[in-house]
Amino acid sequence: MTGNLTLLAIPLALLYLAAAGCIYRILLSYRTAQGAIAWIIALIGLPYLAVPLFLLFGRHRFGGYVKARRMGNRALTSLLDRFESQSTSIPHPGQEAFNNDLQVLSRLGRQPFTGGNHCTLLRDGEAAFEALFNAMENATHYILLEFYIVRSDRVGQRIKSILERKLAQGVQVWFLYDDIGSVALSRRWRKELSEAGARMASFGNGNIRRRRFQINFRNHRKLLICDGRVGFVGGINLGDEYLGTAMDQEPWRDTHCRVEGPAVTGLQLAWLEDWNWASAVKPELDWSPVSEPPGDEEVLILPTGPADTWETCTLFFLNCINNAHTRIWVASPYFVPDFQVMNALQLAALRGVDVRIMIPEKSDSRLIGLAAYSYLVQACQAGVGIYRYQPGFMHQKIILVDNRYAAIGTANMDNRSMRLNFEISAINTSQRFINQVDTMLTEDFGSARLMTESDYRDRSVAFRLGCRAVRLLAPLL
Repeated sequence: MTGNLTLLAIPLALLYLAAAGCIYRILLSYRTAQGAIAWIIALIGLPYLAVPLFLLFGRHRFGGYVKARRMGNRALTSLLDRFESQSTSIPHPGQEAFNNDLQVLSRLGRQPFTGGNHCTLLRDGEAAFEALFNAMENATHYILLEFYIVRSDRVGQRIKSILERKLAQGVQVWFLYDDIGSVALSRRWRKELSEAGARMASFGNGNIRRRRFQINFRNHRKLLICDGRVGFVGGINLGDEYLGTAMDQEPWRDTHCRVEGPAVTGLQLAWLEDWNWASAVKPELDWSPVSEPPGDEEVLILPTGPADTWETCTLFFLNCINNAHTRIWVASPYFVPDFQVMNALQLAALRGVDVRIMIPEKSDSRLIGLAAYSYLVQACQAGVGIYRYQPGFMHQKIILVDNRYAAIGTANMDNRSMRLNFEISAINTSQRFINQVDTMLTEDFGSARLMTESDYRDRSVAFRLGCRAVRLLAPLL
């Protein structure tokens, strides 16, 4: 009997020792007192559940990426210094507004605004894929890809076919994908493309020891760069659903952006830093300034992620909201803001700013759809308009601030984007581009339903309790 108790005591002691180690990590690095207290209570009361959950979900800093960034910091810093010194960079524009909130965005992203760019708004999957395919077909030196979701469906097969053909022509292909987002990507697809000569890397699997079994810290970026001269960024991944043509699928509403000019260097720098984490093989890329700028638009590339010194994505949203004078329009498929962002939205509405949040009527996540309802009363009472897009699933991620700038990228208004995922946005101050985004969003709002308090208050008690309960899970959604 004593021997059995001893055998039981040893694993129990080890379990509580592991829980104590987790609590130590929490006390050193917690973001909010509420989250820290919740984890500590769970680790003390239910260590057999909380310890493995903390190992999977608990940490909010991507330590392995930080170490990789430091190891490659000298080369990357040198490239960034060269980028900032290009004649197209705009470190100190003359506009007063630029020197304030836009300069903050530049510092957050550690990149300069550049002039001489031209951006093309791609308003659906069909337009985006046509532009992506054409850019790859016209590449002559190299193609860099980085996507959260890659599928081996019709779109995926078309991509692979183009890349194999370009590889046969001597064009280099470097392909980075997220191992969780692309979990359904077939091994055969990857094997055939790799055997054709493409360099492929998974964002997570290549550094599993440094990740320490974390399934957070997803690479949610969607990038394509061809020859360092043409780049793409936005909400569209590589899959048939983004065309909205899959069987029994709702229409899909998404937006992507084609970038030409010096700002492509910013996209390339973000890609290289991610590749530096995922693979030890470094490509030789073109970093020379664009000799003939294709346009006159000022663009900033803003990468954000959990390896940054600050919570850059949260600060990005707060900066946009707090500095809006007349309007801030946001399109995001996932609306689960933390208290800072929600308070900022309320304050903006109370000072007379036209605050509109567009989310899909039909979400691809039941939990996130329920959580969004829990913010409705707070929003409506302050004058924040929450609109539900009706024709199908809306997946675009866009911010329009006054008539001063528009941002298109990958960041959602939720905890995962703000604190856990690697995201990226292109911020454009051109009046031409802003007008196009204005027109596009105005049409989208015309296809959306403005919600009222009754959408929440008139529902059953069970529904409202469910919404509030799911909201407690916001940090994990």
